[in-house]
Amino acid sequence: MSERPVRFEKPDRSGAAGYPTTQLPLPGSGSLRIGVVADTHIPDRLSALPPQLFTALDGVNIILHAGDICHPRVLAELERLAPVIAVQGNRDIWYHANWNLPLDRVVEIGTVRIGLTHGHNGLWGYVREKLFYYTIGFRLEKFIAAARDRFSDVQAIVFGHSHHAFNEVQGRVLMFNPGAVGPDYRAKFGASIGILTTDGHGVRGEIVPLDFRAR
Repeated sequence: MSERPVRFEKPDRSGAAGYPTTQLPLPGSGSLRIGVVADTHIPDRLSALPPQLFTALDGVNIILHAGDICHPRVLAELERLAPVIAVQGNRDIWYHANWNLPLDRVVEIGTVRIGLTHGHNGLWGYVREKLFYYTIGFRLEKFIAAARDRFSDVQAIVFGHSHHAFNEVQGRVLMFNPGAVGPDYRAKFGASIGILTTDGHGVRGEIVPLDFRAR
């Protein structure tokens, strides 16, 4: 039986680099289980969160949403499972309720610092990215580098935007993209989420396929 979701130990504050920073306590088990979701795209690419997502997130202590939430009801539905910490993606500008979300934030658990970003680098970063895409093409390494450049002094960086799941340590930093829940424009990739586990000293990631194809 999993423990009840933890609640925030301290309110959001501004970290040393100016990021909104949230400190989380470890549960009594000594291990925090973090659900990671990105690119839900509801309702523009998906009408509703699939049941497989709720099954995969059962028992997590906290949920991180890496942006492109779209309709704010998504966060309300996820909150039924566990507290949610989210950032704004490029598609979230169309929903006024998402305007108060930051582009970047940091979550601290013990000595572990996790950076959370969508990875589009704001409006002008998104415009530059699109110009690159239409002239050079898709390059996953560009998305990874853009997310990496958003933070320093973190042990993991969670990002979305590319609709490609990614789970790899680079330069002692875990670069973690859970994949997209609504990834219809990259049809060869199925929907997925991620799970991060931390004991307050280290962090590891797992990609969880949802056995679901957006239509």
